[in-house]
Amino acid sequence: MLTFPNAKINIGLNITEKRRDGYHNIETIFYPVALCDVLETVESKTETSLTVSGIEIDAPIDKNLIYKAFQILKKDFDLPEQSIFLHKKIPFGAGLGGGSADAAFMLRMFNEIYNLKISKQKLENYAETLGSDCVFFLENKPCYATEKGTKLEPIDLDLSAYHIYLIKPNFSVNTAHAYSGVKPKHSVNKLTDLVQLPIVEWKNHIKNDFEETVFKIQPELHQIKQLFYENGALYASMSGSGSAVFGIFSEVPQKISKFDEYFTFIGKMTAVL
Repeated sequence: MLTFPNAKINIGLNITEKRRDGYHNIETIFYPVALCDVLETVESKTETSLTVSGIEIDAPIDKNLIYKAFQILKKDFDLPEQSIFLHKKIPFGAGLGGGSADAAFMLRMFNEIYNLKISKQKLENYAETLGSDCVFFLENKPCYATEKGTKLEPIDLDLSAYHIYLIKPNFSVNTAHAYSGVKPKHSVNKLTDLVQLPIVEWKNHIKNDFEETVFKIQPELHQIKQLFYENGALYASMSGSGSAVFGIFSEVPQKISKFDEYFTFIGKMTAVL
């Protein structure tokens, strides 16, 4: 079976408090983006394998979230070994949730292929053990996310009339460093209210708490954001803790040649994939 795990962006990201378990509670809006990996799996007569093409993943198979997702299911169900193929197009270390999407789509795919009849709650429990944003990709629709990003509330947000321009530099951001410079605090206005404002007003009200710290560490990310605005973006932001930065445009944006050596994606925004 073949499936196409997609990326996500964060529209706004507020770090609201430090948890007792060492994690942080957040407030954000996850929005799916039509930048997709390609994931296929077929039964194998030998051991389970993972073959990757596209963007190189320098990690052993047992560290890959796709393999972990399969092993989680295999513990509870009598599943045959698999030959798994991944064509990687979503850059990692970007704040785009590519690895989480791959794992979530793997869970969904096996539930369908083998008619496992896993309940929605159980599937979410599996996903949460793999990553905080894995749960989002099970529904894969615009959501208001709180707690660790695992408490989701679907929202009515359709940006399909707009275009996205995304740039991922040739470096990543250490998430622990990103968190270290943030002082958690509750926001005055909920993001669900702020996104109802005209999109041209978002830049004055919707922010990503990681930017203040990360832009000091990697000032080029701030430069990318500013160039998006200079080239007509209605709203621009870093996604997650970076290092991808995106701009939302009313028309198809012209490519900024200054960043030709970086990963770029230009496409139509869509609310449903």
